[in-house]
Amino acid sequence: MRKNRTGTLRNWLVLMVTLVIALAIAACAGQSASSQAEPEPEPEAAPVEPAEVHVASLKGPTSIGLASFMGNADTLELNNTYTFTIATAADEILPAVIKGEVDIALIPANAAAVLYNKTEGGISVIDINTLGVLNVVTGDESIQQFADLAGKTVYMTGKGATPEYAMNFLLNKAGIADQVTLEFKSEPTEVVQALSADATAVGVLPQPFATAACVKNEALKAVIDLTDVWASSVDDGSQLLTGVTIVRNEFLAEHPEAVAEFIEQQAASVDAANADPAGVAPLVVAAGIIDAEPVAAKAIPSCHLVCITGAEMQSALSGYLQTLFDSDPASVGGALPTDSFYFLG
Repeated sequence: MRKNRTGTLRNWLVLMVTLVIALAIAACAGQSASSQAEPEPEPEAAPVEPAEVHVASLKGPTSIGLASFMGNADTLELNNTYTFTIATAADEILPAVIKGEVDIALIPANAAAVLYNKTEGGISVIDINTLGVLNVVTGDESIQQFADLAGKTVYMTGKGATPEYAMNFLLNKAGIADQVTLEFKSEPTEVVQALSADATAVGVLPQPFATAACVKNEALKAVIDLTDVWASSVDDGSQLLTGVTIVRNEFLAEHPEAVAEFIEQQAASVDAANADPAGVAPLVVAAGIIDAEPVAAKAIPSCHLVCITGAEMQSALSGYLQTLFDSDPASVGGALPTDSFYFLG
């Protein structure tokens, strides 16, 4: 009997030891599997080097949308530094973009297409910054809608440029192209002089000249906004445009974060101008864009300041460029840009 009890005890001890070893092996296997399942920690990304961004824009509405950004850049928490230049003509900006002296530029929509073709795809459009800024200004109370221009002589600037192409397109759409005489002047001030000499004369003026003319001469009124006329004349999603923002593709590839930050700040600056024209007016004057704060405050709502990006930008801009191309291929550089022209983010 004792021998049997001893054997039984020995068997129990062997069983317990075996069980402990099995549990230990299972625990080790579980730890090994767990350690294998856990991904190795990702190496920390190298910090993004800040960029010095050279921005150029035109004196007028395309710069008004940047006024808040330009005026407050020193107080904003930015990852990059910005240098702003305001030019009086696109011809001053385009060569600087080609040379790499300007990274981001706010230029006429058709000039962007010309630059794209000239650089063989070296630039991209990142947003639309200004819709149409052309207004019919007159003291003739009989003119209330676009069709009322029939039988009139219209003074305007922009011979061989976007204003002429846009005006001819709208006149044809309205069926009155053969009933309207366009008389071109070299400067908006010459159009204002013609209107001042005869209040019943009709002119097409860009902002802020249209507002300034009406402020100085109470007999004049901006009676028709050509942006609205365009919108009611087309059904292809295009819009009457003035300015777009382009970036050198080389800079975009090297500093995508800087471009994203610029678009974000540009959009905020546009929102500030549209929400509080009187508050932004001093910044517009300080930048040398408009001479008087009251004129700036009154003109801003009519400047159609926007920051349209992505697919909406491509639809509006491609349709507009198609219209210009159909009128005169040279207006967009001889060929319509391909899809690579549009930076969709």
